[in-house]
Amino acid sequence: MDNINWIELLGYVASALIAISITMNSIIKLRTINLIGAFLLGTYGIFIDSMPVVLLNYFIAMTNTYFIYKLLKKQ
Repeated sequence: MDNINWIELLGYVASALIAISITMNSIIKLRTINLIGAFLLGTYGIFIDSMPVVLLNYFIAMTNTYFIYKLLKKQ
């Protein structure tokens, strides 16, 4: 763990945010934290050259954005 680089750290932080997001009681908090985590994990996927990680996580980020918008518009 001494030689951890910033790309690996990005992956760990993104994964932690996604894990934390599922513990939220508020759906808006859940989606917001998950959006940030998915965006960061998608970016991590670019750095490790993994298109499945990129596509899935950017899709999740866009889906979260859409539903956050709907929730906020409704309020």
